[in-house]
Amino acid sequence: MNDTAAARAPRATTKRGSKWLRALGPGLITGAADDDPSGIATYSQAGAQFGYQLSWTMLLTYPLMVTVQEISARLGRTTGLGIAGNLRLHHPRSALAIACLLFAANVCNIGADLGAMAAATQLLLPRLPTAASLLCWGAICAISPLLFSYRQYLSVLRWLTLSLFAYFGALLFAHTDWSALLHSLVWPTIGIHDKDAWLTLVAVLGTTISPYLFFWQASQEVEATRASRSRQPLRNSPGQALSALSRIRIDTRIGMAFSNAVGLAIITTAAATLHVHGVTSIDSAPQAAEALRPIAGRFASALFALGILGTGLLSVPVLAGSAAYAVGESRRWRVGLNRRPMQAKAFYATMVIATLVGMLANVSGISPMRALILSAVINALVAVPVMVFLMIMAADGRIMRRFVVKGPSRAVGWLATAVMALASSAFLVSLIPK
Repeated sequence: MNDTAAARAPRATTKRGSKWLRALGPGLITGAADDDPSGIATYSQAGAQFGYQLSWTMLLTYPLMVTVQEISARLGRTTGLGIAGNLRLHHPRSALAIACLLFAANVCNIGADLGAMAAATQLLLPRLPTAASLLCWGAICAISPLLFSYRQYLSVLRWLTLSLFAYFGALLFAHTDWSALLHSLVWPTIGIHDKDAWLTLVAVLGTTISPYLFFWQASQEVEATRASRSRQPLRNSPGQALSALSRIRIDTRIGMAFSNAVGLAIITTAAATLHVHGVTSIDSAPQAAEALRPIAGRFASALFALGILGTGLLSVPVLAGSAAYAVGESRRWRVGLNRRPMQAKAFYATMVIATLVGMLANVSGISPMRALILSAVINALVAVPVMVFLMIMAADGRIMRRFVVKGPSRAVGWLATAVMALASSAFLVSLIPK
């Protein structure tokens, strides 16, 4: 290799590396937002109550998550409209009802997440009143979308994904039984009559495959297309398809892998610490962090609590944003984070209102766990019809033109829909009083 070639090699490598980094956007942020404080509580409960027994769920849900999120992204990138916008055009009666249900579910989830952030703050700063930390985090989450440009805001959200590495740090303090973990990963063991295990499995599926993630990733593809002068919806500019669909595939697979790796780390940490010491009931993510202190040490507890704050700062705006996209598109408002607040007043007002109502739910004395249960019920009602409509639209040549979803992607997408339908039905049946 001559000097010129040698000098160019690192530059080429750098360009390839930067291309991979630039590909990470909506999929990475969506995957990280999936591990919100309510999800952390669910994973912690799964590990505390059942040890490593349910760790295989992180492998099961991965291909299902990847497929559904990739289809959502393809719909947005192909049509130039989010899920609610396409629903309004092709299924007008369903759009507003689904948007309202999604808004209600997201508000409940926001309230639970902000409550968890306030409780986690108290673990780190015991002298700070809970109300003060709740007000602080609620204000930050409500105001931050108004202060940054679209590109700045996405950059902030990308950096916040790093907070989830705290859970890999906490795992280092757990004395994991790696052989038991490996066995549970590849050989599921769940009793057919173990009602608690099945309900926890449903909760894991519900917190991992959530409708607000579909709306967010589809809308972010629309945003990215509008923000770039060179990009057009694929149905209008099919020549862009090769690079666009390749980027979506890379982004989504890495984002969902990161999400499930974090979930597995939380389940494993709880199994290796709380479960083996007889702590089998976890009602919230901060409670899991507090329970870790006497078992895994103060540092592990602090890492767990810091992770709650970081992922809360990431997930609350995503929850509020997905609700605003759904309501705004169904109502034909001007929507988008690439617009300034004065250009999309109703859209930004919906984001702020969703965050503030969630915050007030904590002040009103509503139990965070009750809010989580309520949001889970609504998500169960919303997820399946959204996935059905999504799969129908993704296979419709009038909507997707030459980019209809077919083959393995369509099969796995319908499989994910069936799995969620069964899980949602089981969860709703479990709520019926005996």
